[in-house]
Amino acid sequence: MRNQIDLLAAVTVLGVLEQAFFLLQVIYARRKHKVSPPETRGHPEFERIFRAQVNCSEYFPIFISLLWVAGIFFHQGVAAVCGLLYLYTRFKYFQGYAVEAQGRLRPLYASAWLLWLLLGLAVAGLLAHFLLP
Repeated sequence: MRNQIDLLAAVTVLGVLEQAFFLLQVIYARRKHKVSPPETRGHPEFERIFRAQVNCSEYFPIFISLLWVAGIFFHQGVAAVCGLLYLYTRFKYFQGYAVEAQGRLRPLYASAWLLWLLLGLAVAGLLAHFLLP
């Protein structure tokens, strides 16, 4: 059983580590720009980093759900590759947004495309599971 989900588990842990990295960047930005919690407004650099982290965390449950459904019902390897690409695009999104708001756009579109792809794989896998003998 484990060898059927090992890649999905590895991508999931990598995703959690990425989320932790984003959170640490917010903490560092708070300290650098002296923005105490619960404040979310302050220096523009802090606001961009904070917003990038929040945006990434908002999409994380969707990503994880689609990763696992696509991996279990379609193909683990294909889903894991899509998951790694998604994590990479979210990292580039975070980096771009931290520098300037427009820097997030290209990686944002790429990560959205990958979510749609994972959704398609998940739906195809579920349809095959329920409709094919």
